[in-house]
Amino acid sequence: MQTELSKKLGVERALFGFTPFPAVAAALSRAGGLGVLGAVRYADPEELKRDLDWLEAHADGRPYGLDVVMPARKVEGVTEADVEAMIPEGHRRYVEDTLARYGVPGLDEGEASGWRITGWMEQVARTQLDVAFDYPVKLLANALGPPPPDVVERAHGKGVPVAALAGSARHARKHAEAGIDIVVAQGYEAGGHTGEIASMVLTPEVVEAVAPLPVLAAGGIGSGRQVAAALALGAQGVWLGSLWLTTTEADLHSRALTRKLLAAGSGDTVRSRALTGKPARQLRTEWTDAWDDPDGPGTLPMPLQGLLVAEAVSRIQKHEVEPLLGTPVGQIVGRMNSERSVQEVVDDLTRGFEEAVDRLDRIAGRSHG
Repeated sequence: MQTELSKKLGVERALFGFTPFPAVAAALSRAGGLGVLGAVRYADPEELKRDLDWLEAHADGRPYGLDVVMPARKVEGVTEADVEAMIPEGHRRYVEDTLARYGVPGLDEGEASGWRITGWMEQVARTQLDVAFDYPVKLLANALGPPPPDVVERAHGKGVPVAALAGSARHARKHAEAGIDIVVAQGYEAGGHTGEIASMVLTPEVVEAVAPLPVLAAGGIGSGRQVAAALALGAQGVWLGSLWLTTTEADLHSRALTRKLLAAGSGDTVRSRALTGKPARQLRTEWTDAWDDPDGPGTLPMPLQGLLVAEAVSRIQKHEVEPLLGTPVGQIVGRMNSERSVQEVVDDLTRGFEEAVDRLDRIAGRSHG
């Protein structure tokens, strides 16, 4: 399962794993893939430093990367407080009324919300990069397309390739023009922020649009057969996120959420703006339904929605209010029906890939058996 790109980055298998959990990233890197730590939740650079220290110590010298959420265009002089002030009072009341309807308790006095989408703010992402570039990261990925030009230049100056997610060939071409090294073609099936074109269509379109830049396929991939299909479509690897949520190394802090993921089928997700203000695929819950209710106020644009619901999401998670409890996850959740270690997942992907390639060799008359 090696490609030109995986060889260049020094990984044994062309498996790139996005995860918010350092233990998952380290385990994937040890298993021969490339673990990519999501940085968006680290509002405090010291927390990111602590987890990168841990990752560095537990990756056994294997390469790993970092994923940030950074807008390409800069907004000068806007603070989080400025943005908070833009949130309408009616939306705040709707949040409280919804939580009250389900009897969701508040946080303890003095307890800060543990879930804040603040990494979208450029100054936060830049402090994350100031920390990250002190470590031997082998890949910098950005979930909002290409980061600002000076960030791309800074990464290149340190020999770090930059990847950016794209939901269309048009976006992918813009990424290439911005100097991006790797394009992640993220299909409609993917968890989190995602576009409207399915992976089977999107991947070859992006491969052709940005050739000879390498492309990673993302969205709906959770088996070795699907990895083989992605490479057959021209990708040089796969970008996997949802698949790691039910691994034993993942730290969801909620058995109830793990149970919901294990029980969910591929039709139990929805693209909703409820979490961040941008369409993001996640478990369908009574929380997402509330934000899609035509009698409600509707969602706010990013980043207002993320700031609006941050404390509410923390309360729902802390008290495990199951009807409202959800997480970003892709349609591949239908295959995530048992808890396995990262190594077991990688072994399964590898076996499935080899079986698929052998099957295609037989069909093509190239069987050596």
